Amino acid sequence: MSQHPAPADQAPWTQFDEYLWHTCEIVADVVQGQLDRRPLVATVAPLPPGDRALVTGPAQSFKWMALGDGSYHHTQIAAAGSSAFVIGSLLGNAAGNSSRRAAAARDAQPRWVAGDPGEVTVSRMGAFIIHPVKPADSVLLYWSGLRSIDLVAPDVFHTHLVTTDGAQVAMRIATPWASLMFALAALTRFPTHPRLLERGWLPPGFEQRSAALGRPCRPATDLVLGGGGT
Repeated sequence: MSQHPAPADQAPWTQFDEYLWHTCEIVADVVQGQLDRRPLVATVAPLPPGDRALVTGPAQSFKWMALGDGSYHHTQIAAAGSSAFVIGSLLGNAAGNSSRRAAAARDAQPRWVAGDPGEVTVSRMGAFIIHPVKPADSVLLYWSGLRSIDLVAPDVFHTHLVTTDGAQVAMRIATPWASLMFALAALTRFPTHPRLLERGWLPPGFEQRSAALGRPCRPATDLVLGGGGT
């Protein structure tokens, strides 16, 4: 953390700024082929051969999906007794069917569905959120398999991918390492992405502000991987 007081016209250095500063350091090491100088990071993620964990941190995944297919159980009743009882029973059953139909229609509308909060491991080749109880709910993102990427917020990584069974999935990962995920994915899979080349993976003015606060970022202006970048 910087010991330099913030100038009067600058916001103070935050924990999120620290994540962004380390992101710049890692990206510079990747581009300059100097990852070997970085310390090893412990992780439970099943990394591919030759890969290495770079950071871990809090994360939550979101999938664009519907919770149902619009179907619901329609009930029919046969009521006997007084007219008031029969009418009341039929009205109650109709209301129940209407409520179930409306709920089914709502569930059929896609929306962002949150997964359980967890820890993400960001590596040179991907990002992994391992669910400790439900392995099927783990998130395994390999940069080479992504179809598109973006940052919809400074701390939200957005991507489209196709699963091994051919399903198309839209996913977001909310994490303070979102900018690092974007930069690494772009370097691997989308090396001419405008946000990579224009350093749009950092908030506007971050590099200037970090320099003014005594935490200058290492330059990585030539965002083209060299032979030692892996």
